[in-house]
Amino acid sequence: MRPLQIYIHIPFCVRKCAYCDFLSFAADQETQRAYIRMLLREIEAWQDRGDEVISTVFFGGGTPSVLPAEEITLVMEALKKKFSFAGDAEITLECNPGTLTAEGLSRYRRAGINRLSIGLQSAQDKELRLLGRIHTWEEFEESYRLARAAGFANINVDLMSALPGQSPAAWRDTLEKVLALAPEHISAYSLIIEEGTPFYERYREDAQRRERGEVCRILPSEEEEREMYWMTEKLLKERGYERYEISNYAQPGFACRHNCGYWERREYLGFGLGAASLMDHTRFADTASLQQYLDGRWRGETQGRLTRAEEMEETMFLGLRLRRGVSFAHFYRTFGVTMEEIYGEVLQRLERQRLLERTEERIFLTKRGTDISNYVCAEFLF
Repeated sequence: MRPLQIYIHIPFCVRKCAYCDFLSFAADQETQRAYIRMLLREIEAWQDRGDEVISTVFFGGGTPSVLPAEEITLVMEALKKKFSFAGDAEITLECNPGTLTAEGLSRYRRAGINRLSIGLQSAQDKELRLLGRIHTWEEFEESYRLARAAGFANINVDLMSALPGQSPAAWRDTLEKVLALAPEHISAYSLIIEEGTPFYERYREDAQRRERGEVCRILPSEEEEREMYWMTEKLLKERGYERYEISNYAQPGFACRHNCGYWERREYLGFGLGAASLMDHTRFADTASLQQYLDGRWRGETQGRLTRAEEMEETMFLGLRLRRGVSFAHFYRTFGVTMEEIYGEVLQRLERQRLLERTEERIFLTKRGTDISNYVCAEFLF
């Protein structure tokens, strides 16, 4: 049986956050119900090959927990009817504080969901208001308590640093408060101001200043951002969290298997608005038009079969996001040539610059290489 990952996109949220450029939006209950009906049809229509076993499922968004819990249950039932599941399948639901209830969490558990990813972003109410979040720190604490009471023993908390007006001291306070709760996993990202968001219009000039190394008026300076970045690794390491990927930390045994699958280029199948898939060396995605999706025209354009060179590039720049890096043996088994034959000059140059390090089995980023990972990974593009 071939392992297969599944992603379910739920695009709905209470309201759009000021920094968010994801495919998400608020919608009325009638639209939400129509969407779920079409999502169930799309799952049912998939031509199962019969040799696949589901290793992970990830409900992402948007905020999947804005839906009534029974609709999440319907999707899980449709998946279990269509596919075979591994006995230890990791099934994650993204959720936000303020959208969780004791009854809903109990229903999630009965449906088979065994991992929650809670979007906190900050423990400072002032920062939460700035971000446009719908909750306070106190409401997050209550949601977290309800999740533990419902029996969830695998919880991720999403955090975001380098926010407008944020100081290293405020970021430390956020980390300390979250660490006191001992979640199994923490995702810690730096704010990226994306075009088309309210933040882009509000802070564009300051973001450009920071990129040029000039003094910022509102956003933290580059030095402050670096301080927060390394503070995160130091504090989490002291509390027993392994940094297994550039932005992700986990207690032993709790690395997110679904996300690791993306970085290792395992096959995955996406259902829902704009959801992407990688199957049989081909990338394709559902339509990003809600009306087309609700009309039953869910399949978007296929990007086409990946070339051998494209797959080599992805193997390197995705695999190097993981702290364990890329296996020489895996590269040879996949492509029939050694990594040295294809990337020898690049590997040697980056090792001389102390951005890459190797063992007999693997190549991986050094601490310095992790700090400028975008530059390192771009070196592997043909």
